[in-house]
Amino acid sequence: MTPMRFDRHCGEIVTQTDLLRSHLKGADLSVPVPSCPGWTVNQLVRHLGGGQRWAAETVGGRVTEPLPDAHFRDLSGYAGEDPAALDGWLAEGARELADALREAGPDAELWTPVPGERSAFYARRFAHETAIHRADAALALGVPYDLDEEVAADAVDEWLSLGSLPMMFDYHPEMRELLGPGRTLHFHATDTAPETAAEWVVDLTGDVIAWRRAHERAAVAVRGPLTELLLTIYRRRPAQRDGIEIFGDAELLDLWLARVSFG
Repeated sequence: MTPMRFDRHCGEIVTQTDLLRSHLKGADLSVPVPSCPGWTVNQLVRHLGGGQRWAAETVGGRVTEPLPDAHFRDLSGYAGEDPAALDGWLAEGARELADALREAGPDAELWTPVPGERSAFYARRFAHETAIHRADAALALGVPYDLDEEVAADAVDEWLSLGSLPMMFDYHPEMRELLGPGRTLHFHATDTAPETAAEWVVDLTGDVIAWRRAHERAAVAVRGPLTELLLTIYRRRPAQRDGIEIFGDAELLDLWLARVSFG
């Protein structure tokens, strides 16, 4: 499957934001978000929109040091807002980020959380950040959630790439507990076209975490619809649930889900 391109990532920032906005029309923003404990939908929206603006400023200014981010990390002050009042604010932030990225192009040099990356990092990261936070809102509000096949597969690729960065051992030393002989995981989407090649192997048998698109035997295999696999990998929904099949070492799956993160 051909990887998603920079321009598609830019477009998805707006597309996923617009879909989120549709979930919020007339909604009660005080509803808690189970997949983001401690947040309400109101706070979730402010976190995402604030993050998009932070990234737009980072890209637009070609900054070389991380900008302050407390405004979308400390969400305690956001409560009781009207969905209609946030609608335009969300739309504007997504457009600002997409426009800044398109103006910069994929190869602009600037600060990123992963050393050596360029502006394309923010396009991909916020395409999927927006898609996943849209899922958080949909799950909290009880509205249907689905995701384009290409976007969902690319989101799995990106998450596995981020979770496999050797630098993550410095931030999360407990991730080293994952490594060991025979420790492999296989994720297999059951609802995609063959050309999507929506199968992934996570290999924990070496000195670092590795992953690849492949169909291989593994210590634990996880099968289910692609979007459901994505929500499982992101820990938005529990692995043990209807629609997800687990074969083999379920404890290894639980350990991997508990240890792998980015940020």
